Amino acid sequence: MANRKLGRESAHRDLMLRNMTTDLLRHGRIETTISKAKEARRVTEKMITLGKKSDLHARRQALAYLTDETVTKKLFDEIAPGYAERNGGYTRIIKKGPRKGDNSEMAIIELV
Repeated sequence: MANRKLGRESAHRDLMLRNMTTDLLRHGRIETTISKAKEARRVTEKMITLGKKSDLHARRQALAYLTDETVTKKLFDEIAPGYAERNGGYTRIIKKGPRKGDNSEMAIIELV
């Protein structure tokens, strides 16, 4: 399956997903559109899987992707150990309904 383009150029899309992933790991849940939530889920689950490995190489890979060093520390020290017995499915997407301004379908993505 190819990535969704989300109406943005590749550099903007990549940075947006990095920021969304960092914020999701920082706050535990964020509100966004359904298509952005589905893309953020792909990346966030990969980051949590890296956190479960908890070796130096995985930590450096996460640091290279996430935009905040404290979130990376939180990922490896708090978030990933909580999913040690779980084989994927670390996030949940809840549909919220249309946005008032442009009628775009909104969703809440959160860590399970």
